[in-house]
Amino acid sequence: MGDKAIFFRQDEMEWEAVEDKIKRQIFGYDHTMMMVNVKFEKGGIGKVHHHAHTQSTCISEGKFEVTVADDKKVLKKGDSFFVPSNIPHGVVCLESGVLIDVFTPVRKDFLK
Repeated sequence: MGDKAIFFRQDEMEWEAVEDKIKRQIFGYDHTMMMVNVKFEKGGIGKVHHHAHTQSTCISEGKFEVTVADDKKVLKKGDSFFVPSNIPHGVVCLESGVLIDVFTPVRKDFLK
């Protein structure tokens, strides 16, 4: 396995615009798992959606109102949440920040 498939430097990775106030960086992945940084400006909204992938998310920076199914909580740096397959979820960015998302299996829809 080459160096590029194992090590990732955030300052060398491109940010992809997802929508207004939201960008993402795709880090390591194979067919079983994917890690993604998602940067939000204050007021950015990750609309409620669902997908077949299981998701675990850590708040790296900022503060977010997080909805998972019928539960809603305000989470900040160091907090995390888990989303089972096909459960509706979304976020509203209350203070600019970054989410670290881990998906299983890989989100092929994120790849170009």
